[in-house]
Amino acid sequence: MNLAIILPLVVYLIFIFSAAIYAYRKRSRGDFLTEYYVGNRSMTGFLLAMTTASTYASASSFIGGPGAAYKFGLGWVLLAMIQVPVVWLALGALGKKFALLSRQTNALTLNDLLLYRYKNKYLVLVAGIALLIAFFAAMTVQFIGGARLLETTIGISYTQSLLIFAITVGLYTFIGGFRAVVLTDAIQGTIMIIGTIILLAAVIYAAGGVESAVTKLNEIDPMLTTPYGPNNMLDFQFMTSFWILVCFGVVGLPHTAVRCMAFKDSKALHQGMLIGTVVLSIIMLGMTLSGALGRTLIPDLAIPDQVIPTLMLQVLPPVVAGIFLAAPMSAIMSTIDAQLIQSSSIFVKDMYLSAKPEMVKNQQKIRWLSSLTTLGLTLLLIFAALNPPDMIIWLNLFAFGGLEATFLWVIILGLYWDKANAYGALSSMIIGLACYIILTTTGFKIFNFHQIVPSLVLGLIAFLVGNKWGEYQQSLATKEK
Repeated sequence: MNLAIILPLVVYLIFIFSAAIYAYRKRSRGDFLTEYYVGNRSMTGFLLAMTTASTYASASSFIGGPGAAYKFGLGWVLLAMIQVPVVWLALGALGKKFALLSRQTNALTLNDLLLYRYKNKYLVLVAGIALLIAFFAAMTVQFIGGARLLETTIGISYTQSLLIFAITVGLYTFIGGFRAVVLTDAIQGTIMIIGTIILLAAVIYAAGGVESAVTKLNEIDPMLTTPYGPNNMLDFQFMTSFWILVCFGVVGLPHTAVRCMAFKDSKALHQGMLIGTVVLSIIMLGMTLSGALGRTLIPDLAIPDQVIPTLMLQVLPPVVAGIFLAAPMSAIMSTIDAQLIQSSSIFVKDMYLSAKPEMVKNQQKIRWLSSLTTLGLTLLLIFAALNPPDMIIWLNLFAFGGLEATFLWVIILGLYWDKANAYGALSSMIIGLACYIILTTTGFKIFNFHQIVPSLVLGLIAFLVGNKWGEYQQSLATKEK
């Protein structure tokens, strides 16, 4: 166990807990629900950019993505840059409309807005169940990524690493709520940028320059330097599917949508779009290129997901490696805490308080119920992450796709199509999610496109058909009156 690596990480974690304690003191001054779940809608542009980019840049960006680049070469680096406009697209499409609606209705969760827009409790129930299932899978990925990171760099067992990581994330989210999440995301986003630049520079230097590294990659496998990768895996269908899954479809990710309820004003939104795009560009290019070029330094890794922590130990001095260790930890933690908060809000705000609305006045009970729900979810995630796969990126993309297949059309058409009704939304959610799960679990592909493509197409068709049925039912009801 290398103290030079561990000490900077300990300092970083102390800093994170300090931010959580500050957020706890801050939240006690106002309404608990508004403070705990949307930070009193007070995010500046910088905080909005950092929390949106940090939440999106997860274990997949710092562990899974570089692992895929290690395996498939420079083609994956090109593919990863598809994600650059994600923050701009998501905040641009949802930002103003979500902010206005959430303030008008005092909505604190996505389900609050869905209930206001579609006036259907069954839709909210399906949405809550889908959210919990997908979030649980996504958070399991983050726990695995955090444990892999600590296991490789510190030299302790996977189980010990998992416990340390889970306790850290669970406690600071438990203490500080949404404000702690946003504050730590800002800290973590800054660390991600610095760490990414340092690691990429160190990898290029150790490899003897970019030209030398590309030459060595070509010697290992000429397909590693082509846009299509080994066995032409990164073909047109794969690239198109990937763009839909990690760029266009991100508009339908609920934890991204919730950020649009919490910023301060239009100025903050515009600043967040610009800064967030720059941040994400640096992270995506830097991390995947490090993973691809890193194969020239460590060509025989059995588990591709270990490429970044292994590179850290090999190309950076121990103290610098310890500082950089905070970067992928930051990415992973900032995604988990956002999803933990939203999962807690589903149980407390959408389920418990909808059944017992009179309890909203009991701030103390709601405070403890919210916090204990967060800790309970953390314990369940520890058990789920005990037996990890070799590459987490596929599990992460599965969770991404499930959320998008369920919510993309419901959110977009609900915001931009006045005639959208609950029949259409409910049909889209059920058909989209069911199609995605069936196609993914069976491995069936249509024209070799990823399962997200037919799922979204069928989800859209289901929305339009269901919407027509809803209009027909409404016309019958009107005639009867």
